[in-house]
Amino acid sequence: MTTEPTALVVVSHHRTDSLTVHIGDVVAARLKEAGYAVDLLNLHEEGFDPRMTVADQPDWDDRDKVYSPEVQSHMDRILAADLVVPVFPVYWNSAPALLKGWIDRVWNYGFSYGRSRPRLTGKRMLWLGLAGATAGDEFAAWMKETLGRVLLEGVSHYNGITDAALEVLHDAEGEPQIVDAAGNLTKGPALTDAQRTAHYEELDRLAAAHVAAFLK
Repeated sequence: MTTEPTALVVVSHHRTDSLTVHIGDVVAARLKEAGYAVDLLNLHEEGFDPRMTVADQPDWDDRDKVYSPEVQSHMDRILAADLVVPVFPVYWNSAPALLKGWIDRVWNYGFSYGRSRPRLTGKRMLWLGLAGATAGDEFAAWMKETLGRVLLEGVSHYNGITDAALEVLHDAEGEPQIVDAAGNLTKGPALTDAQRTAHYEELDRLAAAHVAAFLK
């Protein structure tokens, strides 16, 4: 008897009507089409507090420490998943505090790292960021490299997940943004009407395509 694989889609945004939440739904739908059971974790809606607590502070002398019930429940959801897909806005070339705090509290010593064989080895991970920067902006490549070092190398690979990738959806704000070599920002006019609709439909298509490409 075969069991369908499970994907944990982790959405990190404070607004329910945000593009990030919408893309999270697009990702979940594409994964379901691919035969995955989807656990959709909206951190803000579920009231996750990204601030570290004493209960969830690592104990370097006890890698079997029992963490708070909230954090343990999130650990269980990660363990149950074959694939983890964080969907998040890019803030200051990094993950937002909500997602960073989830990593701080949940991806903890003794659970995801600190053992000779990481417990998350064999899982897959696709990071999907949304950025206002235009794809053709010379700054965009640097931003993705920075995100990759922190998220792919510093989180996924460090915790034993070697099958991991990072993709960025650009022009998320619907208006061209270019930063030149001197750091000067130029913003074009905001998209409207049919042009705006077509732009966001293309972002939906790209998000689904990134998922499909990673699943191959």
